[in-house]
Amino acid sequence: MTETIERPRTGTAAANQAGAHVNPDAFAQAEDFLPLKGIDYVEFWVGNARQAANYYRALWGFTPVAYAGLETKVRDRASYVMVQNDIRFVFTAPLTPEGEIAEHVRLHGDGVHDIAFLVDDVRSAWEETTRRGAQSYLEPTEIDGGEDGIFRRSAIRTYGEVIHSFVDRSEYAGAFAPAYGRVKDPPAAAEGLTLLEVDHCVGNVALGDMNRFVDYYRDVLGFSQLIHYDDKVIHTDYSALMSKVMTNGDGRIKFPINEPAQGRRKSQIQEYLDWYRGAGTQHIALRTTDIVGTVRRLRELGIEFLGLPHEYYATLGERVGDVGVAMETLEELGIEADRDEEGYLLQIFTRPVQDRPTFFFEIIERHGSRGFGVGNFKALFEAIEREQARRGNL
Repeated sequence: MTETIERPRTGTAAANQAGAHVNPDAFAQAEDFLPLKGIDYVEFWVGNARQAANYYRALWGFTPVAYAGLETKVRDRASYVMVQNDIRFVFTAPLTPEGEIAEHVRLHGDGVHDIAFLVDDVRSAWEETTRRGAQSYLEPTEIDGGEDGIFRRSAIRTYGEVIHSFVDRSEYAGAFAPAYGRVKDPPAAAEGLTLLEVDHCVGNVALGDMNRFVDYYRDVLGFSQLIHYDDKVIHTDYSALMSKVMTNGDGRIKFPINEPAQGRRKSQIQEYLDWYRGAGTQHIALRTTDIVGTVRRLRELGIEFLGLPHEYYATLGERVGDVGVAMETLEELGIEADRDEEGYLLQIFTRPVQDRPTFFFEIIERHGSRGFGVGNFKALFEAIEREQARRGNL
């Protein structure tokens, strides 16, 4: 396992990072046998793709750009491709009660199926990863898109039923992929939102599996461990968890991996595992440059966020200093703040966005900090526990 190295810590940053072991050489240590150009798309398997697409258009500001289904001669599924800046989500639902998608939705509810990477060579990516121990999901495939060109894809399995696709679009000019038609004159999306890119994707795995998947991302994909949070920092009076953050070579792709820890009550990770029926992607963080305006607009549109008590904000200014937003505004909107040696960040978490208490979103605005808001963990988890108690799952 990659050795973690603690940076010297002083002052407020020291208090915030206590129990967080940071590896300052993580980006340099990540190997380059698998050059990833970024996250190409995230695909969700859902019960009703049309309704999901409308939800993300009307409430989250995503624009539909491509569609696949009966009208494009696809007989087993319907898919909508939704885009906002550099974020591309795909929502896919089964058209019949048989098959992999229908079984996935029956077992898990709505959830993340594929976190896809853009690469230059899908065959090399597949060969390098499967040679190092990855289980193949899709062998390197070339799909002839006619006048739009050639679309190339391969895929491997990771934790739970999540896969990583490798996608090459260098010779493809279509809307998304062959069998997808371009959406002409798309309906207007919600305005006033500045969601720019996927900041990180968080995976929840069972107790004892965190290190196994940390090793997987290191050995199979060449990632390196950036931060290790132990149960001394991620805990409340009732529950705890442990987390390690893996990153690729240029730091653009970050995957925290969580597992539950022993506590007096059921942790949020165990609640997720129970209701999702196994390991999966717990939440996706979306980066913005205007968290105040974005959160205010999302609240107006009906998105629900976790709430924090006044006591959190009463001491926040002393802990983080000036973060460019008045404390009264942060409290009004429920936005959290944290500071480390590199800068500060602002963040907020939604309530689960489907009926099961599983997947949710984080909105994050970074000002130098590459961390994940460790100074907020206790207050955040207490807020989650209040939600768990309301659901009878604590």
